[in-house]
This record gives sequence, structure tokens and C-alpha cells, in this order.
Amino acid sequence: MQIGELLDRSAISVRVSATDKRKALAVIAEIAARNFGLDAGDVLDALAEREQAGSTGVGHGVAAPHARVAGLTRLRGVFVRLDHPVDFDSVDDQPVDLIFALFAPKEASGVEHLRALARVSRALRQADLRQQLRQARTPDAIHALLAQDPAQASRSSAA
Repeated sequence: MQIGELLDRSAISVRVSATDKRKALAVIAEIAARNFGLDAGDVLDALAEREQAGSTGVGHGVAAPHARVAGLTRLRGVFVRLDHPVDFDSVDDQPVDLIFALFAPKEASGVEHLRALARVSRALRQADLRQQLRQARTPDAIHALLAQDPAQASRSSAA
């Protein structure tokens, strides 16, 4: 499954204000609830429970929170770019401004969820892509960046 298949343009927000990790996760929960027909409180609880197990701040200003949520029929994603980075207890102690949240159906196999998470993590490890995501002005531009094949993205940034 490609990242573009996980992420609807309506689940992308480019100017999010949050003063801390909990507020950033709450905004993500609201976006997920609105776009996927879920309860925002349930989504926030699932994200917070996962964060208690260990931070999903993966470094370089990026976080990839994820959770299993009842009511989904397939993997879904939410992407937000924060106006100001927040502390996320990241592995490199750097604050986070790019967040790609991944949601899996409660009953989904862990394999599909882990593959999607690995694909998102691989994509967001690319410095060129992170820079482009920070400069993109619209949800359409962000979707286009995240939906491109990683091999194609590295070729176009090398050109």
C-alpha cells in the first residue's frame, strides 16, 4: 500500500497550532474523527495509550504516532504540520513539527499496519522530503509529495 492511498487530502492540515504533544495529538484525533467517522475521544485515548508505551517521535522533527481504532475498515492516515515545533520526547530530543499519524482497524493484522508504518518512516527519513513538506503551502502539495514513489522522489530531487 502506497502512502497516497492512506492519506486523503482532507486529512492533511498545514497550519496547526499546538503548544504541546497532547494538544497536537488532540488536533490529529479531531481530524481523524471528522474524516473517518470516529469518536475523537476514542482516537485520542488510543494515541495517548500508544505514546505511554514509548514516544513515536522518530527524529529530525518528525513523529509517527499510530494506533488501532474501532470503526475503521482500512488503514488511514492524518498529516499535520505544526506552526511551531513541540517537545515530543523524540529519540534525538528535537522538537517535532511534522506528524504523520497512522490508524489501523482494531481487528487488522499487525503485518499490514507495520508495513505501512515502515513505509511512512522510510519516506520521512529523507531530508529532501522533510524540507519540501515544511515548505509546501497546501494540502494538495503535501499529498503530492507524500504520494510519490520514494524511488521517483529521490530521482527528482537529484535532478
